[in-house]
Amino acid sequence: MTHTASVVGASGFTGGELLRLLRGHPAFEIVQATSREYTNKTVGSVHPNLRELDLRFSEPTDLASVDVLFAATPHGVSMEHIDAFREAADTIVDLSADFRLDSEDQYDQWYDGHSRPELLDESVYGLVERHRDELAGASLIAAGGCNATAAIVGLGPLFDDGILAGDERIVVDVKVGSSEGGAGGGKASSHAERSGVVRPYAPTGHRHEAEIEQAFGCETAFSAHAVDMIRGAAATCHVFPDEPVSKADLWSAYREAYDDEPFVRLVAGGSGVYRYPEPKAVAGSNYAEVGFELDPGNERIVVFSAIDNMMKGSAGQAVHAANVALRIDETAGLDFQGLHPVGAP
Repeated sequence: MTHTASVVGASGFTGGELLRLLRGHPAFEIVQATSREYTNKTVGSVHPNLRELDLRFSEPTDLASVDVLFAATPHGVSMEHIDAFREAADTIVDLSADFRLDSEDQYDQWYDGHSRPELLDESVYGLVERHRDELAGASLIAAGGCNATAAIVGLGPLFDDGILAGDERIVVDVKVGSSEGGAGGGKASSHAERSGVVRPYAPTGHRHEAEIEQAFGCETAFSAHAVDMIRGAAATCHVFPDEPVSKADLWSAYREAYDDEPFVRLVAGGSGVYRYPEPKAVAGSNYAEVGFELDPGNERIVVFSAIDNMMKGSAGQAVHAANVALRIDETAGLDFQGLHPVGAP
């Protein structure tokens, strides 16, 4: 069965990734791609890797009727236009932060409030590894933030297995590529300013911290650095369990969580050059790599995770969630393995 799809906000980096994935997806037909700035321009004129896609950008105010609408828009747009989106499509997959959090109070604290808080109970967080059952049949899906996704995938098995109880404080440090800033990232994301840096840009107060705290119910100390790569997010998380834990305990927890997951690879101190999760190894793919080390001296667990911020952290996660919501084979359209060797991701 073929499902029709549209991408609102299709001229940005994430919109381009959605179009790339949907073009190669066996169960989706792209009907519409919208952009105010590039209306009537060909998709290929903005996304050169999609030059063979016979499609032009259209006005977002004139939405086609489709089965699934992917909204790759800035924060605030989807909540403003959600009624129009729902009139146009049965299933909405929002890639902004508009429906990721559970309550109006959280939006008051972390954002600038919420104009449609009555819809927050309907929304399902789009990370399939943690919300697969809720996503089946869901009509309003919120893809997670890329930094939060990296941390949640890495830490989830520790909470699920009871190694962490939720009353601990976790420390999360994320290194991210310039594409996180979007196509209009500004001076800080320009090559001249970004090249060669490891720059703290959100030492405290990053909004993705709210998603991590929501997932696990624990206090989170989160920091983010801009680094000299284009694609990728790498999270290093430090946790201190109340009870002693062994390396065998950790392997058991992570294997229980991820052995049957199609898009998570365990990479924990093996041989070779890439002994721990590495964004370069997953560039362009929907995979997350997860690993860990145990510091027996002070019972610290160091958890590593790596994703492509525009794939597992955005467009790939959105398509994965849509597959589950529509009861399509969840790996459909997402089987790209990545490349090696490759330049900066």
